Amino acid sequence: AAYELSKHPEVQVTLIEQNVAPGGGAWLGGQLFSAMCIRKPAHTFLDELDIPYDDEGSFVVVKHAALVTSTLLAKVLAAPNVKLFNATAVEDLIIKSDDSVPEGSRVAGAVTNWTLVALNHSTQSCMDPNVIESKVMISSTGHDGPMGASGVKRLARLGMVDIKGMGALNMNEAEGAIVQNTKMVYPGIIMAGMEVSEWTGSSRMGPTFGAMFVSGFAAAHLALNDLEKQKHCTT
Repeated sequence: AAYELSKHPEVQVTLIEQNVAPGGGAWLGGQLFSAMCIRKPAHTFLDELDIPYDDEGSFVVVKHAALVTSTLLAKVLAAPNVKLFNATAVEDLIIKSDDSVPEGSRVAGAVTNWTLVALNHSTQSCMDPNVIESKVMISSTGHDGPMGASGVKRLARLGMVDIKGMGALNMNEAEGAIVQNTKMVYPGIIMAGMEVSEWTGSSRMGPTFGAMFVSGFAAAHLALNDLEKQKHCTT
């Protein structure tokens, strides 16, 4: 998503990454199997990044997932309109009133803290958070885990969405569902990647990454469309 948005210099992109190394589980194909399987048509993304792969018919295989992740990360961070805050956790969302939408409010940014502080509030002395305001946010924190699906879980606690919880693995159905359900779940916040499965109840996907990339592209264009709408509302 950040890569696609980086092509639009008028858009300022901020990445908030809870880990030191961005990329989540995409550094490995699955456990200690290092190759990355990517279903078509997401292979066109690899062509754009000039990443070599073996064509296996309905999918392609890159020899090591880290080749994809490191190449993509280098492209994103080289863009002048992208800023990365790593080792930074989103502890909460900023919600503001907005009469221009039926819901009457909009997600307007994130409350952030150092990840180690966020994980140890019960043992650490107080560390006040920071805030990062935004016109639109893409939440792609993965499926449920210690800090996974944090965006949709916070929205659920606020009564803004319902969570069905990720279904069991069905790789064939999961890829399509992730892409189709990449949507703005509430004004100001778009859900992408495996966090979508926690929201919709769609199947677990397993170590196949085509839908991840396509979901990111879809989220980027949803964000661009929303920014354009906000511009017209303002003017």
